[in-house]
Amino acid sequence: MSSSAAGSAPADGRRRPGLRSVLASAAVCLAALGGSVVGAPHAQAAPDDDTRHDRPISIEVSRLEPRSVVPGAVITVSGVLTNTGDQTVTDLGVRLQRGEVLTTRAELAAADTAADPDTTVVPPFQDYDGSIGPGRSMQFTYTIPTASLQLTQDGVYPVLLNVNGTTGGGDRQRLGELSTYLVQQPALPTGRTTVAWLWPLVERSHRDASGDFVDDGLAGSVRSGGRLDRALSVVEELPRTTPVGGGNPTPSVPVTLAVDPALVEELETMAAGPYAVAGKEDAGKGTDDAAAFLQRLRAVAAVHPVVALPYGDVDADSLQTAGLGAVLTRSLPEAGTASAGGEGQGAGARILADALGVEPGTDVAWVADGAVHPETLAALQNGGAKQVVLDAGALSEGTRAVGLRGSSAAARTSVALSSGPMDALVADPTLGALGGSTEKTAGGVRIAEQRYLAELSVLALQAPADPAQAPSVLIAPPREVGADPDGVRQMMSDTAELPWLRAASVEDLTTGPSSDAGTLVAAGTTALDGSGLADVAAAVASRDDLAGAVVGDADSALAPEDAALSRATSVAWRTDPAGFRDAAQDVRTTIGEQRDRVTLLAPADGTYSLASSDAPLVLTVRNDLPFTVRVLLQLRTRGNVGLSIDDIGPQELAPGERTVLQVPTHVRQSGRFAVTASLTTPSGGPLGDRVTFQVKSTAYGSISLIITIGAAVLLGLLFLRRLIRFLMRRRRGGPPSDGGPEPAPEGAAVPVPPTRSPV
Repeated sequence: MSSSAAGSAPADGRRRPGLRSVLASAAVCLAALGGSVVGAPHAQAAPDDDTRHDRPISIEVSRLEPRSVVPGAVITVSGVLTNTGDQTVTDLGVRLQRGEVLTTRAELAAADTAADPDTTVVPPFQDYDGSIGPGRSMQFTYTIPTASLQLTQDGVYPVLLNVNGTTGGGDRQRLGELSTYLVQQPALPTGRTTVAWLWPLVERSHRDASGDFVDDGLAGSVRSGGRLDRALSVVEELPRTTPVGGGNPTPSVPVTLAVDPALVEELETMAAGPYAVAGKEDAGKGTDDAAAFLQRLRAVAAVHPVVALPYGDVDADSLQTAGLGAVLTRSLPEAGTASAGGEGQGAGARILADALGVEPGTDVAWVADGAVHPETLAALQNGGAKQVVLDAGALSEGTRAVGLRGSSAAARTSVALSSGPMDALVADPTLGALGGSTEKTAGGVRIAEQRYLAELSVLALQAPADPAQAPSVLIAPPREVGADPDGVRQMMSDTAELPWLRAASVEDLTTGPSSDAGTLVAAGTTALDGSGLADVAAAVASRDDLAGAVVGDADSALAPEDAALSRATSVAWRTDPAGFRDAAQDVRTTIGEQRDRVTLLAPADGTYSLASSDAPLVLTVRNDLPFTVRVLLQLRTRGNVGLSIDDIGPQELAPGERTVLQVPTHVRQSGRFAVTASLTTPSGGPLGDRVTFQVKSTAYGSISLIITIGAAVLLGLLFLRRLIRFLMRRRRGGPPSDGGPEPAPEGAAVPVPPTRSPV
């Protein structure tokens, strides 16, 4: 646009920037509901947006005051202009021009894609001396009275910060632009918008299924400047006020912390002393940083409400949809048992209570963004949850709950389930995205805050005058929030500092006004990768079979395995399918290896010798698991001939010990017999490896013994017969006879043997 004289209107139209990537999910989610869409912040284009490629001046705003203007005020904008082009910029001029006033959230959403070039009121440029060379920057301050912008009524005004200049001796034209909003509220607000923050302290696990650290990434996250360090500093540095009547100062904004017990458990392991990383002893470098972070977290938890997430922040809907609801149930903070330390029921809540010194809330369940199945909510309800936090896109009338339709926003609603209604809190996707990515907003964190105030302002303006219908909003940023601490902290502080806003906790919303947000929208397939879930299902089947062998409380005994399953099915894996598949395969392999810790010991030479026909077969079994198991011994002989083995029934094996089993045998013949032995659970699942060995027996079996004795008796009878004959001949004085035929008398005819058989 050429601008040769101060005060001239722009000659070129201004293209509105597209939807920012950080808010794309919120827009798509609400667009699917068929109502107005919460769009991206007005001109909140990402730095690589096409509409900015031909603008060589980028604008970073550090000050925009006042946050909420009043008649007669002076608007001040300060910041830095940076020349991102390759030519020097001279003849600089800056002005703030505005568009039509907006009074509803639907109008604010529509303005993001409207053609209004913010030319309703176009004041003169304010000129600046000097020039900006390529790659150089210049600070600026721009002021204008509200009267010059003709802010004649309460509402939200889209404004454009327009930077003109010349390059290469050409005409003066627009070289930079930044859109934002001015907010004007009534001098005496009729009501206040209640704002509650649910602030996540969550990190993808850095441990494998065995509980060993695979990397030291968590140390970097809690170290100064790391993601979790910045997330915690947002809350711990909030302004504090002294209660009426004195006492210790308390935070002016009661931010509710949503904490993953698995994260705290991991930090405690690091803080306890040297720890191995990737198999290298004492390789971990985060002991001091983890201890310091935990100390800071304890201090914050002492003054802010804490809600316990399921252990590992499991993806509740994916698990329930895949038929793995038991994994979800065992992860829940109140009813679950999953933990690396085997805490027993309520393990998640106990981890936080022991580490932070507070009793965390377990009655609020935060479901990941997107559609959710009613069976998932029923499982959460059965596990102790009284309220569930849902994204607006999960409900057919979610736009009503966030004020895009109807007159007033109300975060509280109810969801119909087959077992009865369940209270729900609807999180605002646009405000959540803003709070979770302030540092990505074009123009800087101050511009992100101004969009935040614009959203809240129109909610207050469109609400009924009845204080009982005052709007309420729940802001739940993305779980792995990475926002600029100063920017988000100021957003939170605004709710306590501006007269038309009221800071509240998540619990406060559960008793506030409610809205009809409709029913659950139809949920599709699982958000976690299907092949990874198949490995998880196989691991769960193996785990359940092993649980049937546990003597005592199986859930307590298998708590470390359940913890591994929970960490492997975290919401964090939704955006990393390959990582999820690796984690699922790891947990399947690890649980399989646990089964191999109960095994038979084969003889050194592969042969057992039996001393008698009923001598027992002596076998040694080893149980390297930390709990007692009940097993079945399976013995098979090849052909089952000559050797039979009795069934000794279920056997209990003490943890960490060797047990000798004596198995009755019955040998029917001597020789060698091939035997295959194996251990199984009571359900028949294999434990350890099969063992094949030889059984050697030199003892007579019953049949052989009968034959042998019979032959000996017959031999004895024959010997006795000959002895009797011998004695009788001696008595008659005749020669001994050998038992052959008697000799014929002298002269008698000798019979001739026949030539053929007489028969």
